Amino acid sequence: MSVISVLSCLSLLLAAAVAQTPEPCVVPPLLSGHLTVMASNGLVSSTGTISYDSFGQKMHIRSTGTAGNETYVVDQLFLFNKNVYYEMDWKTVSCKKMPLNSDFIPMQVPSDAKLMGQAVMGSSSSWGMGVLTNTWYGAMSSNGFYMSVFTEVGCIPLTFTSYTPEAGWTTVSTFNWVIGITNPMGFIPPVFCDEASLEDKETPDTFFTALESLAMKTKRGK
Repeated sequence: MSVISVLSCLSLLLAAAVAQTPEPCVVPPLLSGHLTVMASNGLVSSTGTISYDSFGQKMHIRSTGTAGNETYVVDQLFLFNKNVYYEMDWKTVSCKKMPLNSDFIPMQVPSDAKLMGQAVMGSSSSWGMGVLTNTWYGAMSSNGFYMSVFTEVGCIPLTFTSYTPEAGWTTVSTFNWVIGITNPMGFIPPVFCDEASLEDKETPDTFFTALESLAMKTKRGK
């Protein structure tokens, strides 16, 4: 084989390798599934359902959890496009409207995310035994950082871990995703939220501090 042929083969192999390098992907625009959350450095945990609309930049989470020895129910609607979120209490038919810092949405792969690596969840020994995943990481505001795992095929979110000095460690694990939204009305604040005034906070909540806010109020007995 001539030197030119060898160099040509090497060039093709390098091109193939570059072409196979994962790039930040885009999740399906409408998703419904389940999630578990560990927040406040493990002191708060919850499990429930999640709906995500990337078109409208909206997320709805309903979950039940524990904070210490207390049990709480949380129903939160995040409107990232409006920089607000709602906390609904169906037992008292009350609603709070809170300011939201929407700089970071965990259900997406940020365009500046860096690839940590690929791994198979399960086994690659035979078809159907495992799922190829990509792990991404990057920096967040407030001196924080994150690591997220998405499937290579379909860009389905699996796990998300973050740390910020304000919220500590937060881990969100998702599962049983289906593409689509079963209840579009879930992204519209209920009628009893119409009169809710935006609460004045020195620092708007992020997605992570909002997840633990109601739980910590429950723990403090407020």
